[in-house]
Amino acid sequence: MAGIEKPHHVAGAPVETRGGRNVLLAVTIGSLLGVVFVFSLIFDKQFFLLFLGVFIGFGTWELATISRTEKRHVPRIPILIAALAMVPATFYFGALGQLLTLAAGIGFTIVWHAIQRGMSRSGVTDRDMIMSAFTLAYVPFLASFTLLLTARDGGEWWTLGTMIIIASVDTGAFATGLLVGKTPMAPKISPKKTWEGFAGSVVFALAAGIILANTMLQFDWWWGAVFALLIVGTATTGDLIESLIKRELGTKDASHLLPGHGGFLDRLDSVLPSMFVASVFALFFS
Repeated sequence: MAGIEKPHHVAGAPVETRGGRNVLLAVTIGSLLGVVFVFSLIFDKQFFLLFLGVFIGFGTWELATISRTEKRHVPRIPILIAALAMVPATFYFGALGQLLTLAAGIGFTIVWHAIQRGMSRSGVTDRDMIMSAFTLAYVPFLASFTLLLTARDGGEWWTLGTMIIIASVDTGAFATGLLVGKTPMAPKISPKKTWEGFAGSVVFALAAGIILANTMLQFDWWWGAVFALLIVGTATTGDLIESLIKRELGTKDASHLLPGHGGFLDRLDSVLPSMFVASVFALFFS
């Protein structure tokens, strides 16, 4: 999400961008997802459990799918089962349930690999097992910190506030990068990202963080600024990490399930590391 010149996130841009995305359709889909997100989060956390479970399930499946090549096999079924099991385990049993499910999921996948090794003539390599474990750790495990945060008393406001800051990072990066972006930030990983866009994301995020600190999150404005800067760092890093993963795997989008956005994994890129930081930050301030 975070980054520079992500035209599929901002209303008012041309309908077809240089990336070939339909901005009007992307904004429509994004707005609908935003409404469902806010409604499920504020109305009943049980509905939010289902909402996030859909994103975790599809995001995990997408990463496992694009990781499957002629030289690498990542079994999607055991990884998906483990990812979905981590959702209720984390929400109802906290960090203990989260860690136990991750360990059990990795163990389950190793057993699955061992069975396949015995049945397949070509066998299963260590690279297959490492990528399978990475898929579980990267998508469901990091995403499950959102559940740890939300399950707390008043945690829904922390989750909502964090998402608002992430959206501010995304919007500021796109708007500034589109208008004045000239200096590539990471040309070998994501050519459209610029340092000017990054500066814009900092300004937008700081404004959102200071406002939210005095309203929704109830702590001093300067801690709101610190929180915003942390989210800028994690959101931008998360975006670059996913760009690097997709570049290494030779794909542009994780899937085409969300028109104008790519796949579910493409919408989780900034969220995954940001929610980990937000959950730790909330331990000290909520």
